[in-house]
Amino acid sequence: MLGRALRDAFDPVGLNFWRWTIALVVLLPFGLKAIAGKGAVIRENWKILALLALLSVPLFQTMVYQGLRTTTAINAVLMNSSAPVFTIAGSWILDREHATPRQILGMLISLAGIVIIMTGGEPARLVHLELHSGDAWIIAAIPLWALYSVLLKRRPTGLGGVAFLFVITLMGVGMLAPFFIAGTLMAPPRALTVEAALAIVYVGMAASVIAFIFWNKGVALVGANAAGFTLHLLPAFGTILAIAFLGEQFRAFHAAGIATILAGVLLATWKR
Repeated sequence: MLGRALRDAFDPVGLNFWRWTIALVVLLPFGLKAIAGKGAVIRENWKILALLALLSVPLFQTMVYQGLRTTTAINAVLMNSSAPVFTIAGSWILDREHATPRQILGMLISLAGIVIIMTGGEPARLVHLELHSGDAWIIAAIPLWALYSVLLKRRPTGLGGVAFLFVITLMGVGMLAPFFIAGTLMAPPRALTVEAALAIVYVGMAASVIAFIFWNKGVALVGANAAGFTLHLLPAFGTILAIAFLGEQFRAFHAAGIATILAGVLLATWKR
């Protein structure tokens, strides 16, 4: 319901601009304090900071939103499930970091669990999967996210989590602003419903500020490859939330799919 409200109220650029503007407002009091005295670090590392901002804020999010307008939820989840593959490829190309056979096996097992959930326990339904124009936008966005995750190890060590997120958010909003202004001049925005307003505030605070702080910290702790495998948990958590809040009936294939995803992710990320 919230996703439909956002889609009806905003175009992809507008949605992404307001999402990150809200995130910037939330971060402002903490970010200003966090970057105090860090001007030299930011100036010395502005290129990598600008690249990370470009990949994560204007490009990846806008492309995903554009894709979601013209594809189905099943297709979007399946496309998103390719993220670990691109992360592994990026880690090897940039850092010559190899995935282990155990990690690859775990990734394939968790992918099988996603297929079980998305096809209702009937994987043969994939044969009848229809492709949409939005699929291309999403599959093109996934490598950008993988590249962002791999490049996170190159972020300046002098910037903590809040300071780093504040800087790339500020840069990203600045990159988005000209396109948002141009789009607004060509097509004035629609009046916001209460539902859409609440949804954009949630996305700006939870999916931008909180989620990015945890993701960036997780990648710093375990590396891009291991963090990438955890993206397969999204369908599992999505299923649990749909059952808890949307009244979706819990079925055997849900249990089988979630158990398979958890087994695969644990196998891929487990360290002795």
